[in-house]
Amino acid sequence: MNAMSCTATASTGETARTGRLQALISRVWNHVGPYRRKMEEAGMTPDDIKSLDDLRALPFTTKADLRDNYPLGLLACDRKKLVRVHASSGTTGKPTVVAYTEGDISTWSDILAHRLAVAGLTDGDVFQVVLGYGLFTGALGFHCGAERLGALVVPSGGGFTERQLLLMEDLSTTAFTSTPSYALHLAEVIKAAGIRDRLSLRLGIFGAEAWTEEMRLRIEEDLGIVAIDSYGLSEVIGPGVAMECPRRSGLHFDPDHFIIEIVDPETGEVLPEGAQGEVVITALSKEALPVIRYRTRDLSRLLPADCPCGCGEPRLERIKGRCDDMLIIRGVNVFPSQVEVALSRVEGLSLHYQLHVVSGGAMKELKVLCEAGAPVSEEEALSLSRRAVKAIQAVATIRASVEILAPGSLERNGGKAVRVVR
Repeated sequence: MNAMSCTATASTGETARTGRLQALISRVWNHVGPYRRKMEEAGMTPDDIKSLDDLRALPFTTKADLRDNYPLGLLACDRKKLVRVHASSGTTGKPTVVAYTEGDISTWSDILAHRLAVAGLTDGDVFQVVLGYGLFTGALGFHCGAERLGALVVPSGGGFTERQLLLMEDLSTTAFTSTPSYALHLAEVIKAAGIRDRLSLRLGIFGAEAWTEEMRLRIEEDLGIVAIDSYGLSEVIGPGVAMECPRRSGLHFDPDHFIIEIVDPETGEVLPEGAQGEVVITALSKEALPVIRYRTRDLSRLLPADCPCGCGEPRLERIKGRCDDMLIIRGVNVFPSQVEVALSRVEGLSLHYQLHVVSGGAMKELKVLCEAGAPVSEEEALSLSRRAVKAIQAVATIRASVEILAPGSLERNGGKAVRVVR
């Protein structure tokens, strides 16, 4: 497949999308008992879906629904049609298992090929997948999408930093995908080894964890690349739900495959365009395990104006954080991203950090562990700590304690960084 442009796939229009939504609701009604019962409790049938606006009257799907019907109780097709399963890590209980038909894998590859093209990847690129292969959807999703686009794929997997850099140099890797925190680690190792001029990197595509504009700028400066934000969830399909273009002015998504709503996290009421709230996604194209109004717990907003790139696709603002990541420190709501912004403003600090929520009597207190960017003396560490405390207070309006760690103290891996320890 030749490289595609942002306008390669034209939207089918509202009438066609309404038809796809109606067909989806009818299929789920006929084959997914747990969701049909939710609709019945809400007094709804498939005949009530007359337009896209009627979607907001349908019940939500949550991660609890997937876990309550573990492993494959929400299938909308015959189990014999399944060709693959993926699953979440299950760090807070049973994993959420998702299934794919052959058609799902093909559709997913097409979706990701187009998203990668929008991000700037071409069939002339060497694309290194620096993510763990296995039940996690990220690695195989990007792998198949890049192959569908026609890029040369290097399935290097997660971790093993020295091997990653060896392959990047010897195979002339031009683009790669990883978590942003691991990209930051790669940048530090490359800088320390003085090998940036021996690499051909020009593009990085990062996701799986929330990251700030400040981290993006640091990665871009240290690696000399364009850093692109990617968004996806295994429950919806995997990576490829939305992705930035090189203008980096919001994440583009295809409304023929995904309907995205923004709702009030507390009431579930749909918010107007431009308002920030919880991202809710309906997957129109998934055959095996479609989700209707899936509550992601991610916080963002739909951007009201067209992207400067001119392609006309709808866009989602970069994810600010998760509803359940919000910390209440001495009665103040704090997001990890706010602390990251504050730390980025203190010269001499890296962006490898952890937030520890500790009991302070009736109130919770916050202790921040952050690595110095280079070895420092005890006196220098104390100065960095004081400056970090002031920066956090200025950004998040709370007072936190800050402990400065030596470089390399916090664990690095190819997966999601552990940011909050409760």
